[in-house]
Amino acid sequence: MSTKYRFTEKEGIYFTTSTVVGWLDIFTRDMYKEIVLDSIRFCQQNQGLAVHAWVLMTNHLHMICSFHGKQEPALVLKNMKSFTAIKLIDAIVKNPKESRREYMLGLFEAEGKKSSSNFRFKVWQHENHPVLLDKDIVFTQKLNYLHWNPVTAGFVTEPWFWKYSSATDYMTEDKGLLNLVMLE
Repeated sequence: MSTKYRFTEKEGIYFTTSTVVGWLDIFTRDMYKEIVLDSIRFCQQNQGLAVHAWVLMTNHLHMICSFHGKQEPALVLKNMKSFTAIKLIDAIVKNPKESRREYMLGLFEAEGKKSSSNFRFKVWQHENHPVLLDKDIVFTQKLNYLHWNPVTAGFVTEPWFWKYSSATDYMTEDKGLLNLVMLE
């Protein structure tokens, strides 16, 4: 069995990518972004998730992270994505300003019907695409890729201008939105 996109070392540091089904740009509203951040914070406090770097784009989340404690890395991310999916669906349904409600819920429901592991809706793609960062050069490449993602996408001109990223922590004197475990 291939280990290209698997958590092969429980104590390792990984670059992960969690993508919304259909690459749907759901994270254009701050309230939806905050749901993801709250879930990450919960996993940091209760499930052994250590975040070293991150960026939340309009339709995906990149993290450089590690895991400690008894939980399996894949289970921590599965729990986080399951929780955020429930909260996101609820927020979409209850948001009176959501002009894309029917479209988004229709897509999530159609994707949910394709998968026997979903109750009704599927918000996230199943995979996390974990890449073990076992060499300094690979870590640096992924860190730069992650932080420059909003610039490459044309959203900002400098990485630290993207609020939903750890670039602020790494490139300025300011503190970002999540508590990071910085690596030397």
